[in-house]
Amino acid sequence: MSMAHDKRTIQISLPCTGEEEWQACRGPLESGWLTQGPKVAAFEKGFAERHRVKHALATTSCTTALHLALAALGIGPGDEVIVPAFTWIATANAVIYCGATPVFADVRRDTYNIDAEDVQRRLTPRTKAIIPVHLFGLAADMDALRAVLPEGVRVVEDAACASGAAYHGTPAGGLGDFAAFSFHPRKSITTGEGGMLTTNDPELAEIANMLRNHGASLSEEQRHLGPRPYLLPEFNLLGFNYRMTDLQGAVGLVQLGKLDGFLAERRRWADWYREELGKIGWIRPPKVPKGYEHAWQAYVTYVDPETAPFPRNEIMDRLQQRGIATRPGTHAVHMLGYYRDRFGLKPDDFPGARDCDAHTMAIPLHNRMSDEDYAYVVQALKEIA
Repeated sequence: MSMAHDKRTIQISLPCTGEEEWQACRGPLESGWLTQGPKVAAFEKGFAERHRVKHALATTSCTTALHLALAALGIGPGDEVIVPAFTWIATANAVIYCGATPVFADVRRDTYNIDAEDVQRRLTPRTKAIIPVHLFGLAADMDALRAVLPEGVRVVEDAACASGAAYHGTPAGGLGDFAAFSFHPRKSITTGEGGMLTTNDPELAEIANMLRNHGASLSEEQRHLGPRPYLLPEFNLLGFNYRMTDLQGAVGLVQLGKLDGFLAERRRWADWYREELGKIGWIRPPKVPKGYEHAWQAYVTYVDPETAPFPRNEIMDRLQQRGIATRPGTHAVHMLGYYRDRFGLKPDDFPGARDCDAHTMAIPLHNRMSDEDYAYVVQALKEIA
C-alpha cells in the first residue's frame, strides 16, 4: 500500500508542553519574583534528586553550564581538553571560551560516542580535562575512559541529551566531576532555553554557584531575604551572568514531573522502531549496550552506504517529500569552518566522526507522535527502494 498522497507532516521533534506549564508561569508573574528564585531552587532540588546527585545549579543553557564547569575547574590558556569530533559545536566552543585548546578524539560508528582507544592517543601532559558526550541520550563508556585517563584529568559530562539516562545503574549527571544538561525544545524536557550543572563535590558547587552569579559571594535571593538586603555582596572572582529565570524554573518543575512518563513512552517506541527497522537491510537502528539506560532524546539510525538504495541525503529528501522530517545525527566538528581553518583539520583526521556525519539519520521520535505517525514513518522507509 502506498502512502504517497498522504499529506501527513511529522516533525523531527516537538516539545510536549501545555496547560500546566502555562499555569505554572502565573506564580512568578504574580509574585514579581522573575529572576532566579524559589521556583529555580525547587527545580534544582527535584533535578538533583531524580539524577541522584548532591548539587544542581540551573543555568541559561547547557553551553553556559559547560563553560561554568570548565571555569570552576580552573581550565585556561595552555590547557588541553579532549572532546569528541562528532558532537554539537557547543561542546568544543566551551573549551575555547576558557582560552584552552580543544583536542578532538574520534567516535565509534556503533554508539556514536567517544572512542576510549583514540582518547588514549590524544593524551599529553597538558590534558587537564575531558568532555565525554552522552550523545542522543546514550551514556559514553565511562569505564573504558577511566581505564585510559591519567589521574587528575577532570571529567565533565556533556549530558545535553541525557536527562534520565543511566550507566550501569548510575544516572547521568553523577559520572564525572561535573555534568551539563540541556532544556532546549529538542530535548525530552524543556524550559525554552536553559541548562543544569550537576556535581557531587560541594566545593566545586560553591565555586560554580558564585561564578554563575557575577562572582558574587552571596546570591540575590540570600541578600534580599537576609537582614541587610541593602548591602551589596563581595566580588572576589570574575564571574558571569548564567542564572535561569523563575519563569523557566516553574516550567522546568512541571516538565521534570513528566520526565519518567516521557522516557517510558520514548523507550516503548524506540523498541518498536528497532523491531520494524530490523526488517530493512540498509538501515541500522541505534545500539544500546548491556547495562545502559538510553534516554532517547533522538532516534539516530545509520544508513549503510554499501547497501542503501540511495545516498543518505537523497533518502532524507524523499522522506521530506512525504512530510517526514529527518536530520543528520549531529555534525563532525572538525569539518566545520571555524575548527577546520583554525586548527588545520581534514575530514579524514577523524574517520569515525566523518562517517557518522555523512551517514547518520535521525527519524522522528517525540512525545507528541501518534501510533499512526510511527507507522507512517516506517512504511515510508520500507517503500524507499
